[in-house]
Amino acid sequence: MRPHAAVAFARATPYLFHTMASPELDALTQALARLPGLGPRSARRAVLHLMKRREAALVPLLAALEAVDRRLTECATCGNIDTSDPCGVCADPRRDQRAIAVVEEVSDLWALERSRLFPGRFHVLGGRLSALDGVRPEDLTIDRLVTRVAAGGIDEVVLAMNATLEGQTTAHYIADRLEGLPVRLTQLAHGLPVGGELDWLDDGTLAQALRARRPVS
Repeated sequence: MRPHAAVAFARATPYLFHTMASPELDALTQALARLPGLGPRSARRAVLHLMKRREAALVPLLAALEAVDRRLTECATCGNIDTSDPCGVCADPRRDQRAIAVVEEVSDLWALERSRLFPGRFHVLGGRLSALDGVRPEDLTIDRLVTRVAAGGIDEVVLAMNATLEGQTTAHYIADRLEGLPVRLTQLAHGLPVGGELDWLDDGTLAQALRARRPVS
């Protein structure tokens, strides 16, 4: 086979040439490549690093993963993912028990926690309303939120939805469900970029949005 023909053949059939790794290493590479922010190339570099530094990197990583796998659970109070129930946020006596920030996903909760500006607790909806995706109110934890607020002891509910059409639709629906309850509704300032998601925003933008939250009309 001519050199240029061999190159063309290799490009057309790449999987025939992935024989330098064992099936176990290949499976590890593929598993890492499915993680957010990682692709096949980054996954291969990570696997190579773990192999070269087995005692310093691979062994501690395996121990941490096993520990998390044994204890991972969902907080029955707010829906956060942690290794205890209630989670660390809900169990912290220093948190403001009279304020709740409602977020779409756990990643949004973690994003707001990074800002260190919200002293209250959280409520994770598990998604957002979407007619296109078939996500209905009963598919989210909205009823659980209403129950928490109706039980009393809460002065403010911050609707920390993403600045998307679905996020704002969800915020309006929740505001309607909480209407009539003795609680103040606020939402993040609309300085957030339209279409932006909390988990991808920098800490300065999140901090400004939290400081400028305003009542829901």
